[in-house]
Amino acid sequence: MSDTALENAVRLVDQTVAGERPRPVVKGFFDEATFTASYVVHDPATMRAAVVDSVLDYDPAAGRTAFDSAQKIVDYVEDNGLTVDWLLETHAHADHLSAAPWLQGQLGGKIAIGAEIVRVQDVFGKLFNEGTAFERDGSQFDCLFRDGDTFMVGGIEARVLHVPGHTPADLAYVVGDAVFAGDTIFMPDYGTARADFPGGDARQLFRSIRRLLSLPEKARLFLCHDYKAPGRDEFVHETTVGAERAQNVHVHEGVGEDEFVTMRTERDKTLGMPRLILPSIQVNMRAGHLPDPEANGTRYLKIPIDAV
Repeated sequence: MSDTALENAVRLVDQTVAGERPRPVVKGFFDEATFTASYVVHDPATMRAAVVDSVLDYDPAAGRTAFDSAQKIVDYVEDNGLTVDWLLETHAHADHLSAAPWLQGQLGGKIAIGAEIVRVQDVFGKLFNEGTAFERDGSQFDCLFRDGDTFMVGGIEARVLHVPGHTPADLAYVVGDAVFAGDTIFMPDYGTARADFPGGDARQLFRSIRRLLSLPEKARLFLCHDYKAPGRDEFVHETTVGAERAQNVHVHEGVGEDEFVTMRTERDKTLGMPRLILPSIQVNMRAGHLPDPEANGTRYLKIPIDAV
């Protein structure tokens, strides 16, 4: 079966590596509190940029938000004379709140995510009893991408790959030779994402990872998280497709689909829920917007009790 979206992404990476297309500049920002890596990727010729997977600081005990992490992105953009056109989300994160709306106010740009966010909104809209006021059509976002879509970061072509399995809406963004893979895969010594959230599927995750690993081996792979594998002292969140193929402890070459599904299913049973999953999902399914204030002027997040 032909995979035109993947074939086009492979061609884009190959041409970039060969010097036939411009190579993007990527700057990473790591938030140790949520183990999240955010990125600014830009075209050095036009100085146009995209921000990927930004973080809004949130203290759950105090119920307070802050913008220290996002301000580092603003400072970098302004110090380097960049213009932001895109605020990209690889998926609706369950471990941190998105700072995309705040960054949009500071820097501009369109907020984008995968079109399958509507499935996430439907499931969690019911869980949080959001009622009819909460739109489940993705309209909170400025752009909904589908597999094979293209967009530009300045003069650099970017392509979208739908890589579900961790959640139904996961995307990877291929910007020149840089691949922003979200939570689908981690550093080779740590493995792969969980697949037990609503709409997740270990078999689908395996196929999505194999699709990503069909990209050229020199493709730069930028990951959304790192947790320091045992024996490693530093956080690392950049690798290559070739390194993942050869060394990933869960999906290196030779690991079969059934073997992976068994491993992932058993491993996921041992994992607790992310610390910020309840606030994160409520905010991120709204494109990072906080709930509207109630009559007293205060915004509230819900905590389901004994939900089924």
